[in-house]
Amino acid sequence: MLVRQPIVEDMNASATLRVAFASGDRKRVDQHFGSATAFVLYDVSGEESRMAGVAEFPEEAMDGGENKLAARMDALAGCDAVFVFAIGASAIKQLLGRGVQPLRVGETDMIGAILENVGNALREGGAPWIERALAAKRKAGERDRFALMEAEGWEK
Repeated sequence: MLVRQPIVEDMNASATLRVAFASGDRKRVDQHFGSATAFVLYDVSGEESRMAGVAEFPEEAMDGGENKLAARMDALAGCDAVFVFAIGASAIKQLLGRGVQPLRVGETDMIGAILENVGNALREGGAPWIERALAAKRKAGERDRFALMEAEGWEK
């Protein structure tokens, strides 16, 4: 019998991702990225998920122009992924450029079920977007560590 091993090391169980959901009712992913009235943010690990906040947008920000994307992009700073019902090509390109993976789901997909799936994938591996996000976090952590050593006057 073949047992699937996680592609990413066991540190996934303690790794945390920040994910956002375009949601009007805070229970399901039901909004288009560009016209979302809110993003619900969660920190997710292999053991638990915790709401990290809600970013809300006023009606006047939904004017149909590209400028509305800037506020939404800024609200997702630090996020690894955003789950949406729909999203345009321009927003996808901008999110990927900021290291945020956009993921389309059905309008009735429940946030709780998605959080459970993300937690399972963190423990078990197998979700390419999660593995890329964790690899990017490790790489950023190494850069931060070397920058700190340099600032402290580290020598060979």
